[in-house]
Amino acid sequence: MTASVSRSTASLRVLRAGLAGLAILTLAACQSAQQASRPPAMAAVAAVPAVQATADPAPLAVSLAPAKAEVRGKSVLVVDMATGQELDSFNADAPRYPASLTKMMTLYLLFEAIDRGEISLDSQLPVSARAASRPPAKLGVGAGGSLRVEEAVQALAIRSANDMAVAVAEQLAGTEDAFAAEMTRKALQLGMTRTRFVNASGLPDTRQVTTARDMATLGQALRRRFPQHMHYFSAPSFQFRGRTIEATNKLLGKVPGVDGLKTGHIDMAGYNLVATGRRNGRQLMVVVMGGATEAARDREVTALFERYFASASASLMN
Repeated sequence: MTASVSRSTASLRVLRAGLAGLAILTLAACQSAQQASRPPAMAAVAAVPAVQATADPAPLAVSLAPAKAEVRGKSVLVVDMATGQELDSFNADAPRYPASLTKMMTLYLLFEAIDRGEISLDSQLPVSARAASRPPAKLGVGAGGSLRVEEAVQALAIRSANDMAVAVAEQLAGTEDAFAAEMTRKALQLGMTRTRFVNASGLPDTRQVTTARDMATLGQALRRRFPQHMHYFSAPSFQFRGRTIEATNKLLGKVPGVDGLKTGHIDMAGYNLVATGRRNGRQLMVVVMGGATEAARDREVTALFERYFASASASLMN
């Protein structure tokens, strides 16, 4: 049995989805071309507002709509999480395909629903035939089955399960399309002005576009708004019905200080990673999008952590 949701809550969802649709319709048809060279470092990542659980925030308009992204386009961004200061960047504002980085927003909206009391970690989450039919990576719960919401959170954050993304979307918004509209509305509210979501998983769709800077903004928002849930992103594995399921983030437990966040890969995106780390009191976020291989992406992220943690240590010593 699923957790009951009141008629008033259901109505609120429908209203929010409608407002989200209006927000998307306000997007303009094109985005100005992005520079291909490294922009100057030391700029600031867009500030993340302190988002409160308000009744019905008005839809937000933005002047630039996401352009079609470059296939396997490369982007890099390194941010000091304490100050928001940009330490290094390459094509940080160029349109990119998020792949499973999308699931950070799926989880953001799920955590909001938990905060509002609409659902709990112990609620049962039903799995529809559509959710069960999603391609891997997936948890593999059959159509008509169910699982605890916390198990779905683990599957999304740790294993990047596409079936669980759809199950969450359908539970919270009725359909994945309605949930994707809510995802885009939330992205605009957080200042992610170059992001459009059309599904909850990150499976291939040329309309689903973001940037490295917007993904860094989302990562920061997750950590600031939901510190109580960040342990899901740092777990190297979880147990599910007698199985040990390993994390897709292979830097956990291997690179000192790395403690999250999310991987992503589809053919047209390449290999993406938003990674966070803490060392000697300093917190960094590294975003790499468009890696040629998983190993190459992980080497680059590791090298960036080492470089900027080392530079911080050197400055402390001088």
